[in-house]
Amino acid sequence: MTAQTLAGKHVAMLLTDGVEEVEYTQPRFYMEERGASVRLVSPKRTGDQVQGFDHLKPDQVFQVEENVADSDPSKYDMLVLPGGVANPDMLRLSDEAVAFVRHFAEADKPIAAICHGPWMLINAGIVKGRRLTSWPTLATDLGNAGADWTDAEVVVDGRLITSRKPDDIPAFNAKIEQLLSATTS
Repeated sequence: MTAQTLAGKHVAMLLTDGVEEVEYTQPRFYMEERGASVRLVSPKRTGDQVQGFDHLKPDQVFQVEENVADSDPSKYDMLVLPGGVANPDMLRLSDEAVAFVRHFAEADKPIAAICHGPWMLINAGIVKGRRLTSWPTLATDLGNAGADWTDAEVVVDGRLITSRKPDDIPAFNAKIEQLLSATTS
């Protein structure tokens, strides 16, 4: 049996169509296995489905558990932003989604973003002066927004965790567990 290191913790995973499904499913399973309560939050309506992708191929669908406009970010201990190219690109068009991300930064709550997920951090205005990583094609965007981008498996800058790609998920999950288990609710 896995130790319940995240028991009592509440995590929002913000995503929409085009999410790289392993960047959603693997961290969610990892956190739930350790006792965290995880919710899929999206600009889509509660009960609607989000189309996941296996790279460029549509694959699994996931049910929206909470609409971001109706969600209270203060009830969560952490925010996780999976990648996929289309997912964060579409999320950036949602003022409510951007405000949701900004709330976590302003409340000094942990945020974890992988692959293309850090695009949302740019729109939320929280990358300037921060050290982070992402999928390599975001390096210029993040640099232009004032971030110090580095090519590393996982980077932790204060309460911000970033990672590059699906291969990095084990290291990403371990840092999520480490930071979230140390967070007081």
